[in-house]
Amino acid sequence: MGHVCPSDNKDITDQSSFWDSGNINWDPHRIGWAIAGGCSLLTVIFTTISVLQHCRNYRVPNEQRQIIRILYMPPVYAIISFFSYRFFRDYTYYELIEVAYEAVTISAFLLLLIEYVAATAAGHNAETAIERKNKRPLPFPLCFWRYRPTKAYFMYTLKWSVLQYVIFRPLISIIGIVCQHFNVLCSSASFSPFFANVYLEAVDFVSISVALYGLIVFYALTSEELKGKRPLAKFLAIKLIVMATFYQSFVFSALEGRVIKASLYWTETNIADGLTALTICIEMVFFSLFMWWAYPPSEYKVKGAPATSIWRPLWDSINYTDFVIEIIGSFRFFVDYVRGKPHAHGNRIAGAPGAPAKLDFGEAFGVSGAYSKPIDRDVGGESALVNNGRMRASYDEDIRLAPYEAPRYRQEASEDTSYSSPTREHQVRR
Repeated sequence: MGHVCPSDNKDITDQSSFWDSGNINWDPHRIGWAIAGGCSLLTVIFTTISVLQHCRNYRVPNEQRQIIRILYMPPVYAIISFFSYRFFRDYTYYELIEVAYEAVTISAFLLLLIEYVAATAAGHNAETAIERKNKRPLPFPLCFWRYRPTKAYFMYTLKWSVLQYVIFRPLISIIGIVCQHFNVLCSSASFSPFFANVYLEAVDFVSISVALYGLIVFYALTSEELKGKRPLAKFLAIKLIVMATFYQSFVFSALEGRVIKASLYWTETNIADGLTALTICIEMVFFSLFMWWAYPPSEYKVKGAPATSIWRPLWDSINYTDFVIEIIGSFRFFVDYVRGKPHAHGNRIAGAPGAPAKLDFGEAFGVSGAYSKPIDRDVGGESALVNNGRMRASYDEDIRLAPYEAPRYRQEASEDTSYSSPTREHQVRR
């Protein structure tokens, strides 16, 4: 006998409309509908103001494009939660779409931290930055395992540990939507081995755990460089949204059949899902304000400087070329690592046979090019961020998070190999 997932919806539906005989039919469901819509609208307004302020002061594109992506999180959650409340019979579909954006924000946060760390090399020799990172233990619970940041594979592994989530989370959502369509997902039976939900949740748990651990490793490694950037506040602005949505969904589900009772048109699951969606809409108002504070546009304002166009920042924020470059670059490196290529093993130290030249701190994190000087607000009318006299370009103009490329080698008379680069030649001359 096959296992059948019980329906989350009643067979009969409410035939009345929001406007009933010229008057609003103020039953509890419609009151919640109005609150969810009003809160979603407030969230959109607050986020729009914050985003437009960044767009009008778009001085550091590589940082601000990631910030704008992160700022989108509250309105994305609020709008989708409103629709999941309004069209509650399709709640599962909306929920699967909603959580997929979490992967975007976490990946954007990593790339933002990389930009912050790279900027600390301004004004001094960036080649020594990696050298001061000594061998150290991994954070809890893998503190028994020590790692060396100068290893060739380390930075690619760290970036991949986070960016893999931007692949797996949308893929999990797509598979979940298909399973829901064929009634084999059964999210109400979370731990049943006869339905797909338990397996998708397991994969998601592993993927998000690896991504968050990668962020923790990165922060522990670069905490000195990130001072003054409030990385914890910025991270909490993201993670608290995820935690709030997860735990309140768990609480409302636990109340089904105990405190939450079915009504004429709504099952216990419908009501629990509706309460979850409603609370998300309300919370996103406060989270949009929190993100406005955690990612202040004032950091990029320059007195006397003209406002920048809003169209390029908006395009940059939805153009995910940088994600693709990072993912493909890391994948190519690991292919070379498996194939035993010399440059993919050992330390990334100049002079080692078969090893590329020693990379500076930014290059080790996938950031190429000269570092930018910090904003000088005392110089009126000048560009806010200068990169060797030039304003730092966005990815479309000058891809700064460069993809991984296998180095070229030249055969010496002694059959030793060495990697030729401007950095290496500079060291030889010196």
